[in-house]
Amino acid sequence: MQLIQQRAASGLDVFRDPASVAVVGASGDPAKWGYWLASGALRGKHRRRVHLVNHRATEILGEPCRAALGDLPEVPELVALCVPAAHVADVVDEGLRLGVRGFLGITAGVPDEPALVQRITSHGARLLGTNSLGIFDASTDLQLMWGSPTPGPLAVVSQSGQLGSELAELGRRHGVGISRFVSIGNQSDVTATELLADLVDDDATRAVAVYLESFSGGQALFDALARLTSAGKPTVLLTVGASSASTRLARSHTGSLTSPQDIVDAACRRAAVIRANTPGEVIDIVRTALSAPRPSGRRVAIIGDSGGQSGIAADVAAAAGLDVVAFSDTLAEGLSGRLPAGAACSNPVDLAGAGEADLDTYAAIARTVVESGEVDGVVLTGYFGCYGRDIPSLAQAETAVAQRIGDLAHGGGLPVVAHTMGEGTATADALWRSGVPAFGRIESAVRGMSALATLDRRDVVRSGGVVSNAELTPGYWGARALLAEVGVEFPAAQVVHSREDVIVAARRLSAPFVLKVGWLDHKSEVGGVVTNLTDAAQLTRTFDDMRHRLGPGDYLVEEQDMRPDAVEILVGARRDPALGAVVVVGAGGTETELLRDVAVEMAPVSPAEVIVMLDRLRCAPLLKGWRGRPPVDTEAFAELVATVSQLIVERPDIDEIELNPVRVTPTGPLAVDGLAVRRNDVAAQRSNP
Repeated sequence: MQLIQQRAASGLDVFRDPASVAVVGASGDPAKWGYWLASGALRGKHRRRVHLVNHRATEILGEPCRAALGDLPEVPELVALCVPAAHVADVVDEGLRLGVRGFLGITAGVPDEPALVQRITSHGARLLGTNSLGIFDASTDLQLMWGSPTPGPLAVVSQSGQLGSELAELGRRHGVGISRFVSIGNQSDVTATELLADLVDDDATRAVAVYLESFSGGQALFDALARLTSAGKPTVLLTVGASSASTRLARSHTGSLTSPQDIVDAACRRAAVIRANTPGEVIDIVRTALSAPRPSGRRVAIIGDSGGQSGIAADVAAAAGLDVVAFSDTLAEGLSGRLPAGAACSNPVDLAGAGEADLDTYAAIARTVVESGEVDGVVLTGYFGCYGRDIPSLAQAETAVAQRIGDLAHGGGLPVVAHTMGEGTATADALWRSGVPAFGRIESAVRGMSALATLDRRDVVRSGGVVSNAELTPGYWGARALLAEVGVEFPAAQVVHSREDVIVAARRLSAPFVLKVGWLDHKSEVGGVVTNLTDAAQLTRTFDDMRHRLGPGDYLVEEQDMRPDAVEILVGARRDPALGAVVVVGAGGTETELLRDVAVEMAPVSPAEVIVMLDRLRCAPLLKGWRGRPPVDTEAFAELVATVSQLIVERPDIDEIELNPVRVTPTGPLAVDGLAVRRNDVAAQRSNP
């Protein structure tokens, strides 16, 4: 009862199962939008009252037609607007006077749309669109769109109506029908976020495909997506990478190194949403997710009947982020006992002709690998699926093996996906029916497996006690003070303004020294940082030169970090305007932007998540010990990153934080430069680029 009340309160129920519908602009001409809306609406006339409106006709599609909404025998709950843009406002105003609850806006280019929306919402009504391709709900027989979707388990929410239609058509070709279709158009009132949240409790929807071009209100959007995945509904996002979450002027390296797509991908990982690159990939992923069990990790075995195909499969799997793990000696020896001499048994596995000699070898080897507990999924690749087609006498036996492979996958709760040269054969169909996705391209099979591994959502781990309530003052000294309060360690330092201050600092601190300008963000670009100053005299001369070039202000004398085996890493955090706070780690130092070696996640992150981020960096081997060097203290560094990520979340007045570089050694991390930017400072910068 509570759920029904919540749905009614949102006003979205009128777009799911209205008691009555009116199509304004109905037509009997199949070349016109009004025909598709009218004919689709009439398919649901056994469930709801359908009214057609067109001032030029008295009958359309065998049904009576009225000249205006006011001529109908009742006030329709939902009105589909399919009239020229100049007439939309008049129809809406008439509907509002009558008490219409919902409007579906098909027409594009409506004049002064914001004012129209304000009138609609002020009357307690809702608008879906404008510029919408329409809606469909299989459970309630509601169809107000161009085309005729096939009912099924997939919900489609799309900012592009035609791309949404392509998803529906691709799904139909592959046996995946539509539970609900919503073309959101301009999102002038009803948003994608609302529609996605409304799918969480829709029993008919088992998977969701979303196409978006912008991410306004992105945090709420991804909260809704996360609720879908938590409800066990695999969700796939397709986007063009030109989100409104992107454009802003970055003061830090962190801002310039993170693209809009980086941040969208990070938000997807946090919500366990799968991001696809094409409509075809969306449907491949949905088919896989609806068929196969989810893996508990990314370790996969490659089993093939061709050394070449097995090797390519291993390369494709690695590129997709899967781990083609080396088998233990015990498992490899167990496999070698069942395969011909010389067969590859360490992963990938090459059956070396054993499959041809005995088709059950495919299932037997897969069973041995699955039962070993050494992998989280299996990828079959090669000729299996072609035997029955090429040798009809083997058709029944091959289909039986396909069923055994499916039983193995679901009995062990471990996914098996197949690449077969016989796509579309009876055996391939049998694999699909038994829960083993079978594709004609290895990249589709591997992408499906990788997508399954994405569905494991990590809970956000929030650490306590890192929030600083201290006021952020400008410059490096202010950033140091703020970050030091939450546990970030910096070298000993002193602010100086004169030669006398420099001499005092040289007595108090230990050489070698570093001299820095305190108020500039990018010091090295203007000669605002000098290292390896060995004594007070050299420090004083350098100060005189720097102050002469850059003018008066806060300068800092800092003890130079001379610890051996240091690796310089960037740590950054920034607040994206649409998607919220993100944290970045990457190769640090003055070549940061040249190297562009970064990993991005939504903030906050746990220390364990930081370790995963570090493993994604190209410079990761330096942290683990390179060419005889000792490994650095990554655990302490991970704690530092987690602290920075928590700080950006808990301090809404801060827009950016950057530590570059943090020198990480076997004895721990030490930040040797930093930046923290208040939100009002960023706003001022944006208005004065």
